[in-house]
Amino acid sequence: MAERPETMPATNAVALLLRQHEEIRRLCRRVEANTGRRREEAFESLRRLLAVHETAEEQVVHPIVRRIAPNGDRIVDRLLEEEKRGKTMLRDLERMGTHDPSFPPMFARLRAEVLQHAEREEREEFPVLSRRGHAELRGLAAAIKAAEAMAPTHPHPGVESAKSNMIFGVFVSAADRARDLVRTLTRGGRRGRR
Repeated sequence: MAERPETMPATNAVALLLRQHEEIRRLCRRVEANTGRRREEAFESLRRLLAVHETAEEQVVHPIVRRIAPNGDRIVDRLLEEEKRGKTMLRDLERMGTHDPSFPPMFARLRAEVLQHAEREEREEFPVLSRRGHAELRGLAAAIKAAEAMAPTHPHPGVESAKSNMIFGVFVSAADRARDLVRTLTRGGRRGRR
């Protein structure tokens, strides 16, 4: 089972985000390396991590980078475009299901997009954040984890801004988490009857 992003220990925001990027890379490898139920479980973990992670970046990280980085608007606008494309692909893969024969090639495209996006963040955003003081980075890590604890657990393309996340996020998150609970409970019931 993948570690939930909101429970990952971190002493600063950059360390937390880098750890989550490594977990994303690990889960991508697990999705590609497995089939059947194991692929499905790995994909569900990845889907949840990506949805929660991107929401927190959109609420906490991007607004700061937009404000303090040279060319912050350009950097963040490009990242938000990438995030919207990624969320759309992730949503389509989720709807398709891991057993669909079209899943592997479409997942390969998502994986390439996600990894390229993570590298861009690490190259363009993280150095900007790293220049902040230790206390501020600790506070940002706490803010990221708080945002992740309340974030939607499924992709919602079109909700990439901090403002949109704040307006719609609570309702979407509640619906996603209820859906996840029902899915978990119904799977547990099916396993118990076998």
